[in-house]
Amino acid sequence: MLYLDKRLQYPVKVESPDPIYARMLQQAIGGIEGEIRVCMQYFFQGWGARGPTTKYRDMLLNTATEEMGHIEMLATAVALNLENAPTKVQEAGVADTVVGAVMGGENPRHAVEGMLHKHLLSTGMAAFPGNSDGAPFDMSHIYASGNLAADMYCNVAAETTGRVLAVRLRNATNDPGMLDMWSFLIARDTMHQQQWLAVIEELGGHEGNLPIPNSFPQSEESQKHSYSFFVSTQDGSAPPAGRWTSGPSLDGKGEFSVVQNAPMGEEPVLGPARPDSGAQSQQIA
Repeated sequence: MLYLDKRLQYPVKVESPDPIYARMLQQAIGGIEGEIRVCMQYFFQGWGARGPTTKYRDMLLNTATEEMGHIEMLATAVALNLENAPTKVQEAGVADTVVGAVMGGENPRHAVEGMLHKHLLSTGMAAFPGNSDGAPFDMSHIYASGNLAADMYCNVAAETTGRVLAVRLRNATNDPGMLDMWSFLIARDTMHQQQWLAVIEELGGHEGNLPIPNSFPQSEESQKHSYSFFVSTQDGSAPPAGRWTSGPSLDGKGEFSVVQNAPMGEEPVLGPARPDSGAQSQQIA
């Protein structure tokens, strides 16, 4: 059960509305690095959390609810950046070359006009649950495995890529209100990275959690391959030395080594095509 407070989690102000920036903000709402993604990820992880204690479930649901507030903030920022935006094609301004590069080299005028039309026709100059190209968020990047440690690693990845996007969006504006909003959201990304890592540490750190799931007995896996870095180059050159090529494994259960990748199986030979498969007669025995 959720409760509503009409006040924003943090102030959102825009001094100089910018429809180009409104489009960019959509990525932080409905992009794969965005707030809808982490909100739904934490909700589904929390709703499915099992264990003798409810503290991880409670933590996930609290953070998921916080992320709803972030979506609200960004949706407000989109709407405010669309204040007084042009509603006719001939009124749309041309973006500068920097924004054009950010948008992937496409014609910036067309890019701005296309998103303005979507904001105008579909949402009445408001945000929508989609990314900066107008594609709706489809929930395909929601990771909720039922394994607490696996989900925490997924959450670290989500918050780190989300913070990268937030920093990029902060660097793309000079508006004081937007800079202030991002200072808050980036700080929350910092906390959430630490939060998920703290859960991993509390569960036993890398040694206690890896390999995931730690409930599967490693005696039943082919242990001679568990900590070998396979090298597939054939020129005889040594692989770059790294933490993953020698020394103790991060879970403390083995030693890293380097192995030249070589075939261990046979060339696959398939049987003839079935008579009713629609194959050519030469394929059917």
